[in-house]
Amino acid sequence: MKARFTPALFAHAEAVLGQLLRFEHPADAVVSRYFREHRQLGHADRAFVAETVFAVLRRKRSLEARCGNPPTPRRMLLAALAVVRGWNQRELAPVLKASETEWLATVRAVAVADADLPPAVACDLPDWLYERLAAQFGADEVPKLAQALNQPAPLDLRVNTLKTDRDSLLAALAADGIAAEPGALSPFAVRLRDKPALARHPLFLGGAFEVQDEGSQLLGLLLEPKRGEMVVDFCAGAGGKTLLLGALMKNTGRLYAFDVSDKRLANLKPRLARSGLSNVHPGRIEHERDLKVKRLAGKVDRVLVDAPCSGLGTLRRNPDLKWRQGESAIAELTVKQAAILDAASTLLKPGGRLVYATCSLLTAENEAIVESFLARHPGFAPVPAQGILGSPVGAGDMLRLLPHVHNTDGFFAAALERRA
Repeated sequence: MKARFTPALFAHAEAVLGQLLRFEHPADAVVSRYFREHRQLGHADRAFVAETVFAVLRRKRSLEARCGNPPTPRRMLLAALAVVRGWNQRELAPVLKASETEWLATVRAVAVADADLPPAVACDLPDWLYERLAAQFGADEVPKLAQALNQPAPLDLRVNTLKTDRDSLLAALAADGIAAEPGALSPFAVRLRDKPALARHPLFLGGAFEVQDEGSQLLGLLLEPKRGEMVVDFCAGAGGKTLLLGALMKNTGRLYAFDVSDKRLANLKPRLARSGLSNVHPGRIEHERDLKVKRLAGKVDRVLVDAPCSGLGTLRRNPDLKWRQGESAIAELTVKQAAILDAASTLLKPGGRLVYATCSLLTAENEAIVESFLARHPGFAPVPAQGILGSPVGAGDMLRLLPHVHNTDGFFAAALERRA
């Protein structure tokens, strides 16, 4: 159902955007709080507000270049509706003032002349990030990557194989009028055509699926946990990958879910209850050198390190990150990532496997961390990702997923084996 476009609905979008452009808090948290404070907004109204303000965040630099001074939230919203979402003057009529008609025509004309914008502006990236990506991927590739990052992400599900299989889930969704198709990379992935509300759907409440990007699912497959093993999810967060690991272990063995955040681990509890897993043991740790970690030294078969990172591979979902991050933050993160990887590696027994992963696009957080680790730890060796996952993910020792190539979030992962 489409929202009815009214001045009141536009005012809600303007109010939310005004808060977002201060970049004081994560965008999804700001939007969620606003919706809790305005419960009169229905599903369609919320979808309109969220999609429109996120369109502004994605295309902020090019919209500012088109809007002229000052690029107010109102002007940015009108420009986004006209340029990004393609609305015509008749569709904008409920809110468009007579004095804005000529201005909006100019905005549309500037939009046609994208080639005249500086490359970083045309790609809607901050200068520092454009320069890093151009150095990594080449100036010709960055516009393709940026275009994919500036699109909304599809909605992916992961089948809970303890409760059902992919074909059965697809059939059940189709019976409820929810269009979906199998994922291309993960055997557990289902991609929805639209974005229906699923939080109260019986299949969700019954634990048949979890929402999880298809690329994220490959990290668990790269770890390959087996029945009866001892496995640690070192930075478990809210547990999306933990649940996949538990299912791959057929609900046997012992799976520790460690995190430094009580709040994130609390979010794991209802998901764990729906999943049917009984082999998961959540545990809060103070830091990577916590006593809980030290007690497991040399005893663990597999360790997943989904390291804290810039999140720049998730810009389709979190476009504010590119405006809230900076080079100094990246430098701080790489120190933390190296320390976490060193600590997690002590858990492995000889022959054990560790997967280091991020949802970052940057070499500094990815290959550089792994290469430095291997130089310091000659007892570890890389396990080629393609040999584990097969051909769809490309060649090479390390896994790199890119939105414009794989239609997933941007992910990096390296599998490392302790040889001695």
